[in-house]
Amino acid sequence: MYEDKTLVCKDCGNEFVFTAGEQEFYAEKGFVNEPQRCKACRDARKNQNKANREMFTAVCAACGKEAKVPFQPRNDRPVYCSDCFAKQKQM
Repeated sequence: MYEDKTLVCKDCGNEFVFTAGEQEFYAEKGFVNEPQRCKACRDARKNQNKANREMFTAVCAACGKEAKVPFQPRNDRPVYCSDCFAKQKQM
């Protein structure tokens, strides 16, 4: 039903393939527009805000290790390092 399409990235101008599998995924999710950027430019754009993000230092409430978090910690809520946070989500 779907066939691979060659598209041109609006940021870098390079050609990239919009595969049949990607088209099917877009259709399942209800996306109506084709991607306008290649994977490299999409990733760069996505990570652009992460580079400018201010990080705060806190002490993990579970293990006591130092944790870097992207929000200002408050005293009324526990803060967890990434390992302990992942364990909390599994419970």
